[in-house]
Amino acid sequence: MTYALAMLGLALLFGGGELLVRGAVALARRLGISPLLIGMTVVGFCTSAPELIVSLQADLRGQPGLAVGNVVGSNVANVLLILGVGALVRPIIIEPRELYRDTGVMAASYVVLAVLALSGTIMRWHGAVMALALVAFVAYSYRAERRRPSPPGVLHEHEAAEIGTSPGVGRGLGYLLAGVASLIVGSQLLIDNATVIATSLGVSEAVIGLTLVALGTSLPELATSVVAAFRGHADVAVGNVVGSNTFNILGILGVTAVITPIPIEARFAAVDVWVMIAAAATLLPMLFARVRMGRAYGATLVALYVAYTVFLYVA
Repeated sequence: MTYALAMLGLALLFGGGELLVRGAVALARRLGISPLLIGMTVVGFCTSAPELIVSLQADLRGQPGLAVGNVVGSNVANVLLILGVGALVRPIIIEPRELYRDTGVMAASYVVLAVLALSGTIMRWHGAVMALALVAFVAYSYRAERRRPSPPGVLHEHEAAEIGTSPGVGRGLGYLLAGVASLIVGSQLLIDNATVIATSLGVSEAVIGLTLVALGTSLPELATSVVAAFRGHADVAVGNVVGSNTFNILGILGVTAVITPIPIEARFAAVDVWVMIAAAATLLPMLFARVRMGRAYGATLVALYVAYTVFLYVA
């Protein structure tokens, strides 16, 4: 029953994330918000909403291992699993200049998390600075794209276009409310039962956060990226991953820490943060050597993710 309830929680998180994205994008379009701003903010926030709800609830309930593991594990899954699966569906070819700015900010956020992990705690003021840095970056990017559109701006517009047709205001609001409710109930089910599963397997809450919880909260990004790959929009798959990883660290951990400080277990500073950084480094060939991410590349990424997951439980 515990596993069934955990799977139900995962399903509610996935469904809630999808409803939230569609409802929020529909309302944003009806309000006349530009596709560029929708792609930069609405899509990025909504696809990361499951991570936010889960991490916030876990930390408030005194389970920081789940909260941090959820973010770190999601970032690892975003690169190795989601991009890997996307490349298996259709090889990814992208112009490097489309990623320079966003990837640079993602790298900076990784450095911030590594430093905070070594310090052992994300304090409230740390969280406030992180959240404000994210807001400042989005505002700067939007103003820059409005003045002189460039490839990153086109990429964000494609992200908004991938959501599809918009329902009316009433239905969009219904989607939005149903999505929020599903996320809240799903996160509670997942956290409660993931804790029981961790105890029964003799592993830490951090490991469950890095694997089961992280994978569950990454399902919206996985769905968006796979659909984009099928449609031949590889830029959306990569842009979605880079943007989500940045938002996970600066937005989710930032907002959570503002509400309640987050203690970080030593294991994250010793192993998992560096695995997250190494996973992100697999994007470097695409940026500097212009390597085509074919199916063999994708299979390698997926294999690395499976190996990391096995390592967590065996170790």
